[in-house]
Amino acid sequence: MRRWIAHLDMDAFYASVELLRYPELRGAPVVIGGSRRHAPERQAHGQWRFSTLQGYRGRGVATTATYEARALGLHSGMSLAKAAERAPQAVLLPVDFDEYRRCSRLFKAAVAEVAPVIEDRGIDEIYIDLTEVPGSQEVVGHDPYGGVRAVGQAIRNSVRQATGLSCSVGITPNKLLSKLASELEKPNGLTVLTLEDLPTRIWPLSVARVNGIGPKAQKALAALGVHTIGELAAFDATTLRAHFGRSWGQWLHEAAHGRDDRPVVTYSEPLSMSRETTFERDLHVRHDRSALGEALDSLVMRLATDLQRKGYTARTVGIKLKFEDFKTVTREWTLPLPIQDAAALRTACGQCLKRVPIERRIRLLGVRAGGLCRPEASEPG
Repeated sequence: MRRWIAHLDMDAFYASVELLRYPELRGAPVVIGGSRRHAPERQAHGQWRFSTLQGYRGRGVATTATYEARALGLHSGMSLAKAAERAPQAVLLPVDFDEYRRCSRLFKAAVAEVAPVIEDRGIDEIYIDLTEVPGSQEVVGHDPYGGVRAVGQAIRNSVRQATGLSCSVGITPNKLLSKLASELEKPNGLTVLTLEDLPTRIWPLSVARVNGIGPKAQKALAALGVHTIGELAAFDATTLRAHFGRSWGQWLHEAAHGRDDRPVVTYSEPLSMSRETTFERDLHVRHDRSALGEALDSLVMRLATDLQRKGYTARTVGIKLKFEDFKTVTREWTLPLPIQDAAALRTACGQCLKRVPIERRIRLLGVRAGGLCRPEASEPG
């Protein structure tokens, strides 16, 4: 039985959800990342008035953008101020995570009706084991992979019917290749590859496309003259181990040759939960003490709600501070007993803050709960 793993990635997910609400914006450059003051306003004649990036002066960051906006050089993670310089005419919409989570639940339920073995990788992507899905091993006409291709199309159709949204699906023998394949024909793509397709479809890609090869690794590989996956594959494992260490070098060799035996994991316990906020302006620890206190209280309350709603307690509590010069510090406090209520979390955060010399204005504040466990698991005996 041939192993088939799919990676499903929703197309420009947040932006696509917004276009369902505001279909008049289809074809227009749209950026998601504004605050509530950028919410569309209903006019007397029934049409919507939309905010644009024109004159944006805040500290926000783009969460995502439509493909039309991406064509103008806008992308997720870009500051909205920089985006405004590039495309002031682009529409700016606020984020609505409640709606995105609702649509996420819908598309995952739709996939489960076709293929139930699913690994959740976030709000807009999943891995799916198609190996034993009925029809996936069939030959259709002269297409030896026609059966699994039909299953992939059935999944895409189910997602479209349930949500009105499009997705891109990559189907290969493993998770690493499927992640790459789902990007090849975006948006609204379906790509089926085998190891025989590596030289033509995978090796010409940049090593940056491999999930796990970050900026530092890219720089180190570039020093060896390696820029594509094919160039990486040309190095033998011994050479890579000599340059990058035994474990990492071996992984690079295996990844370049499309080898990955990781299973689709249907459920895993989270290691931590966190909440953070970036301020509209940098806050001073003394002059803006009240605003900082309110922000911390709000983050702690939301984190406590997350823990209680999902049924976890925390053994460690941490804080994260990003200063005006973009330097980041973190501190962590280990607790004698697991906690989940806001008051205890707030006290622990206070202990963390006492260990940070705050001499610069604060740009970002975050709180984190780690060492998560179920309350029953923390009981003695």
